[in-house]
Amino acid sequence: MNLDQDQLRQMYRTMVSIRTFEERVKQEFAKGRIPGFVHLYVGEEAIATGVCSALEPRDKITSTHRGHGHCIAKGCDIKLMMAEIFGKATGLCKGKGGSMHIADIGKGMLGANGIVGGGPPLACGAGLTSLVTGSQDVCVCFFGDGACEQGTFHESANLAAIWNLPVVFVAENNGYAQSTPAKYHCAIENIAERAASYGIPGAVVDGNDVFAVYEAAVEAVRRARTGLGPSLLECKTYRHHGHFEGDQQTYKDDRYKNSEGKDSIQDFRSVVTQQGWLTPEELNAIDQQVVEAIQEAGDFAESSPLPKVEEVTSDVYVSYG
Repeated sequence: MNLDQDQLRQMYRTMVSIRTFEERVKQEFAKGRIPGFVHLYVGEEAIATGVCSALEPRDKITSTHRGHGHCIAKGCDIKLMMAEIFGKATGLCKGKGGSMHIADIGKGMLGANGIVGGGPPLACGAGLTSLVTGSQDVCVCFFGDGACEQGTFHESANLAAIWNLPVVFVAENNGYAQSTPAKYHCAIENIAERAASYGIPGAVVDGNDVFAVYEAAVEAVRRARTGLGPSLLECKTYRHHGHFEGDQQTYKDDRYKNSEGKDSIQDFRSVVTQQGWLTPEELNAIDQQVVEAIQEAGDFAESSPLPKVEEVTSDVYVSYG
């Protein structure tokens, strides 16, 4: 594994930032301070972190309704993210996108997406742009197991294969499409096996192991950047909270009961400290820095103004037929 201490520290900071950010969002939503729905990424931190650690700043990603972790891993400003989730004018999208539609083009974050399966076609567009301009930029498309049953995924995988686009499809398989078990909605055990239908590589990794995710992502990104085309990476994982905040999760089966106690952040700490790569003191210092940063983000969001009523139609495409 080719990771230096700075990269390891950054990986840990990213995972802890995602976890702490999401727990703050959970608290604020419970207090009624956040409009709309929120879908938390707690439990899946290793996927966004491992994949985005394999990318260059110029690379692009598309996301899902559960997009906060992807945003943070791609480098979006957490203060502006929190303000966006609060619906404030200082947010990344001026408070008009909210939790499910955060975007930051400057960071290569092409947008979270409330449409299941909405990301793959956008990723193909980004991949085609890279191909036409010769930029060698890679686009990673994050999507869930439910989106794997959407025609948009299959059409996009086929198109990316035909055109040899620099796209990496990342299936975050947390076992449920909202409340429908993957074993019910998917005819095969491993989503990655579908890669064979399009003549592209497919791999299954433990989505709770940031090192395994990183190594698989490095290879997929290398292929894409060097003109070898798309890949499909399936990361098997667990979400610690419900599909959305307020979800009672009465549908969870033994697979989830047996997953209790699995934690990618604690596993990371155990590995790096046992190997002597980082010390507990270093990691604890990062924990404290993250707590302070998230507190600052929350304070910023709370004190920020709401969008002005007269700006309700600005930055919105309107057709007058």
